[in-house]
Amino acid sequence: MAYAAGCTLGSGRLRSGPSCEDGSVTAEPEFTLPAGYAELLEDLKSTVAEARWRAQRVVNTELIGLYWQIGNAVLQRQRAEGWGTRVIDRLATDLRAAFPQMRGLSRSNLFYMRQMAAAWPEEAIVQQPVGRLPWGHVTVLLDKLADPDERNWYAAAAVEHGWSRNVLLHQIMNRLHSRTGAAPSNFPGVLPAADSELAQQMTRDPYVLDFLDLAGPVAERDLEDALMTRLQAFLLELGHGFAFVARQYRFEVDGDEYSIDLLFFNWAQSRFVVVELKVGRFSPEHAGQLGFYVSWIDESLRDPDRHSSTVGILLCTSRNDSVVRYSLAGTTTPLAVAGYTYDTLPASARTAVPTDTELATAAGAVLDQYATGPQPRNDRRSTGE
Repeated sequence: MAYAAGCTLGSGRLRSGPSCEDGSVTAEPEFTLPAGYAELLEDLKSTVAEARWRAQRVVNTELIGLYWQIGNAVLQRQRAEGWGTRVIDRLATDLRAAFPQMRGLSRSNLFYMRQMAAAWPEEAIVQQPVGRLPWGHVTVLLDKLADPDERNWYAAAAVEHGWSRNVLLHQIMNRLHSRTGAAPSNFPGVLPAADSELAQQMTRDPYVLDFLDLAGPVAERDLEDALMTRLQAFLLELGHGFAFVARQYRFEVDGDEYSIDLLFFNWAQSRFVVVELKVGRFSPEHAGQLGFYVSWIDESLRDPDRHSSTVGILLCTSRNDSVVRYSLAGTTTPLAVAGYTYDTLPASARTAVPTDTELATAAGAVLDQYATGPQPRNDRRSTGE
């Protein structure tokens, strides 16, 4: 007799496989996975993923090393024999013909290879972060940066934080190198030396918020709304390791209610970060308010056994650095004050208008002409109307 779920044996168990006498297909018997199977599966998945990643890194390093060797050979020939563009064009054509399945041997890539060989010595490909970057990242560094130290800084940061090519380009265009750790703070005086340096590197000055597409003067709540709408871009601008905790985080102190604009946790440094937004100029009472928030978070949410000291960052549109210095000198709470910038026009209109510098130059030229030359008649005929 055939059964929908299988054939019954004398013991009452289901026989597995399509082995019933009438040829019907039977179901596999159910069984219980052994203890520890789930843990073993996760361990093996991690092992496979790590092995694949290591293999990819080895292949990438070999590829970058090959490109350096090609570029160096071209560079040496150019220096010794004066190879021109037409020779390199022919070389790219012949290499592609010899290795048709290999991508990356285009004319433009050969020029990038030559540029890489001129920018980094061979040992850098093995010993420095640039050798661990994908080729697309290397071309961005070569295209956008002329200073060797800046190239190496961005290469190291891209490797450390796992930036994509687009993120690397974004950070270069927004001059992250010059803004990192630049915000005035009292960290050196109120935090241990090692922790102070870490906290300082977490700051930017100014924070570039042009992704918000804000137009004209805005209220603090408008700025906050825009930041929340573009939270991912804001986290990227804040820096590495930031996770969003809350907006308008409310708490009470003896019946009085307060709210923190933005609360973050930096998992890389294991610390809470309080961010306050001010659309105007910095004033000393801002430091007092931010310090109060940081102290409450430090006492109420921070776990002293697991978390580093809470820090506060105040973002304002302008400041007097001397006022900031005096304000921070009077508190033992770790605080930083940074500026932020955003364009007053939406992205679609930015390219259609002159920059501030261009406007100032044009206005100066008109004023000079007005002051030294004949003044136009103040009637419609003089303007063509």
